[in-house]
Parts: sequence; structure tokens; C-alpha cells
Amino acid sequence: MLRIRGTVGDWPVDLSIEMDEGDWAQLGAQLQAVKPDRAAPAAKPVNQDDALWQAARQLLRKAGQLSGPELLEQLEGLTGSASAGKRLLVRLRHSAEVKVLSGADTPLYSWVGAVNDKPQAAS
Repeated sequence: MLRIRGTVGDWPVDLSIEMDEGDWAQLGAQLQAVKPDRAAPAAKPVNQDDALWQAARQLLRKAGQLSGPELLEQLEGLTGSASAGKRLLVRLRHSAEVKVLSGADTPLYSWVGAVNDKPQAAS
């Protein structure tokens, strides 16, 4: 038996899959067919939170600057959840890569990048 637990959006998931020996053999054969090249270094698996954080950073990096409501709307679309979008917005607000300015009516989020992303002065 294979058990999968977690969430899909706000919905909890607890799935049990019963597999007989033939199913396990078929799964094993499929895994052998897609076995990664041993010469390539193994990449660290990216969890969903890390992937969403990277996507949020990329979204603001590409835009350069967005108002708070525009950014929140895009983050909600990215995550599929208002609360997850708000968490990413707060995380961006406190990131050293983001500068938040007070706009006329709403805050403006600007991508400034990491300190080590800035070009070095020529000597």
C-alpha cells in the first residue's frame, strides 16, 4: 500500500493506493526507464513553498515594479489562494531584494535584486 498525505490548495488530501506485486514491478520498470544520469549531480528537490517563492521573486523581477494590489492579485493567481498570496506579499515586503515605496494610494514594490547581484565597478 502507498499512502500520500498533504494538501491541494486548501483541501487536505489523504490517499491510500493498494498495489499488488505486479503493480510494484511495473512501477519499478518505469522508474528504471527514467533513471537519471549518474554523472549528473543530484539536484536538491524543491518543495512547493520554495517553488512559489522563486516564482514570486521572478514575477516581480520581470515586472520591475508593481503596486501592492496588482502584485497581490498576481500572487493570488500564482498560488490559487488569497492567504498564500498574502504570505508571499509579506515575504517580498521583508526581502532585501525588494524595495517598498509609499505610493499615492498604495505601496509600490520594486525589484532591486540581491546585494551580490549588482554589477562590480570596473577597476
